[in-house]
Amino acid sequence: MLLGCTGCQSLAASSPTTTRVGASGAADGVVPDGVTVFDDAYPAVANLDPALLDALRRSATEAAGDGVELFVNSGWRSRGYQEELLDDAISEYGSHKEAARWVATADTSPHVSGDAVDIGDSDAAAWLSTHGAEHGLCQIYDNEPWHFELRPDAMEHGCPAAYTDPTQDPRMRR
Repeated sequence: MLLGCTGCQSLAASSPTTTRVGASGAADGVVPDGVTVFDDAYPAVANLDPALLDALRRSATEAAGDGVELFVNSGWRSRGYQEELLDDAISEYGSHKEAARWVATADTSPHVSGDAVDIGDSDAAAWLSTHGAEHGLCQIYDNEPWHFELRPDAMEHGCPAAYTDPTQDPRMRR
C-alpha cells in the first residue's frame, strides 16, 4: 500500500494518512499525525500561501467552537516529495493515466505551490466542506474530500462545482 499518498483509492473512504516510507521528510512537507493549521514549525504548514493559511486558521478557530480540530495531513510539498508520491502512485496503479486521478505532477500540483491542503480527520474535512466557503475554502475534487484550496469568491457566491477528480481539472494539463 502506498503510504503518504494523499489521494490513493485505498484511502478514499477516509482522510489520508501521512505516514511516509521513503526519502522525504519534514523539510519536504511530510507531516506527522497531530499537526494542526497553527503548527508553523512544519514546512507543510509554514510554506502554505499566507491567504490560504489565514483562511484555514479562521476556520479552525470556528471549528473548535463546534468541537472539531482541523489537522493538516498534507500541505506544502517539495517538488521531490511530489515526484515521489507520483512515482509511488504509478507503481500502485500501473499507469501514469490512472495515477493522475490521485496524484498530480510536481509541475501542476497546487501542493508544491502551497495553494492546497489536505485536512483530516474525516469529521474535520466534513466540517470544512460544510463551513469552508464562509472563509473561501473549497473542496476541489469529488474523489478527495480532504483536499481544499482557497477560492475567495466562495465567501459571496459559494464554492464552484468540484471536479470529479484531478484529471478533469484544466490546471493539471500544463
